[in-house]
Amino acid sequence: MDQRERDHRALEAARLSSGLAEQGVTLVALPWVDNSGVVRSKAVPIGRFERAATWGVGASPVFDAFTPDDTIVAGRYAGSPVGDLRLVPDLDRLTVLAAQPGWAWVPVDRYTQDGDLHPQDARALVRRAVAQLADEGLTAKAAFEIEWVVGTDGDDFVPATRGPAYGFTRMVEKSDYLVDLVSALQQQGVGVEQVHPEYAPGQFEVSVATEDPLGAADTSLLVRETIRAVTIRHGMRVSFSPSVDGSGVGSGGHVHLSLWWDGRNLHSGGDGPCGLTATAEAFAAGIVEHLPGLLAVGAPSMASYLRLLPNLWSASFQACGHENRETAVRLVTGSGGEEDRAANLEVKVLDLSANPYLCMAGLLFAGMAGIREGLALPELVDVDPASLAEDERRRRGILRLPRTLAKATDAFESDAVLTDAFGTELSATIVDVHRAEIARFAGATDTEIAAALRWAF
Repeated sequence: MDQRERDHRALEAARLSSGLAEQGVTLVALPWVDNSGVVRSKAVPIGRFERAATWGVGASPVFDAFTPDDTIVAGRYAGSPVGDLRLVPDLDRLTVLAAQPGWAWVPVDRYTQDGDLHPQDARALVRRAVAQLADEGLTAKAAFEIEWVVGTDGDDFVPATRGPAYGFTRMVEKSDYLVDLVSALQQQGVGVEQVHPEYAPGQFEVSVATEDPLGAADTSLLVRETIRAVTIRHGMRVSFSPSVDGSGVGSGGHVHLSLWWDGRNLHSGGDGPCGLTATAEAFAAGIVEHLPGLLAVGAPSMASYLRLLPNLWSASFQACGHENRETAVRLVTGSGGEEDRAANLEVKVLDLSANPYLCMAGLLFAGMAGIREGLALPELVDVDPASLAEDERRRRGILRLPRTLAKATDAFESDAVLTDAFGTELSATIVDVHRAEIARFAGATDTEIAAALRWAF
């Protein structure tokens, strides 16, 4: 960051600070997400925001090596008490928080003291992936679905609703809560498309409008923390963990993603499956091809594998299908007549224990690898893969995805496309953090894993 940029940032931050003060803001939160998927943060008073925007706020690089229970892993490239970084706010994303009076929020990029981007900065990784897409004349639109459960206050999970799955009763029980939530999101500029009760006890889901990939990852954080704030104000506790009790349907964090060229949606109007163009098909095929390694960043907790089971609509098979919610990649075509706007792919195996930036970057890099290699999708699956005999699945090339975090981590480590794209330091630290988490839960039961991670995310 040169002096000209610092001067520009100082002027912009001063202008923004004046507006924040008029809106009663006292503190500005500066969040980032670590490699175990936990949102970490510092905050500055409004009077220090201009300096924070110009010179950053100091933070140790040790956070790269944190596990969900705050254990620090002595990794190959992270975990040392030595060194310092600078948290530099992205001024374009500054948001006054509607559910936390007196607070504003702005995600940060992490720089070294010399002014270079930190090699383990996940937002920078997404920017690099988007830039590579742009080099090919392509852009992407994306959105995260956010699923969560609300419980009564306490360490155990007791659902705070009694209504049935997808039931209007549940919406009546929490009608004021949902109104407050959607109102807060809209005040913060989030495009809410729908909110509904989900399958599991106490579970809800909100869908938001698509954005550019970095914006989508930022918004997923903002939505989650807004849900948390509103939930607390209503006397409940929220969990985004993939599994809160070790059984049954858990919570996911599906990603919808579409590829565009010169204003045209490449997921419609083509000659490929479901109208995909050749570029969009290759992009989707790249994601399918690299799913085993992608799980290490998209389903990165021990609790993730309590959810990724057949017959739970968690899509535990490495397969693709048209509107098939039990394949890991679902091709969405939309209603007749709106395909050119609505067509996209949904990656269903992901959950909200993930760092959304690592998750998004991994999907983009995998998809671009598919384009480079000219991949084609395997035969689309039009049934629940679990309903097929094992020899039929084998014949059709339908494989179970990794069943444990250990297997997913091994797949990531051996996936040269992903590790090369992420870089040596970040890739190694992801592996180190996961293996520490695996060792932590050696011999633990599903119930013990779920209980330990229930409130971590």
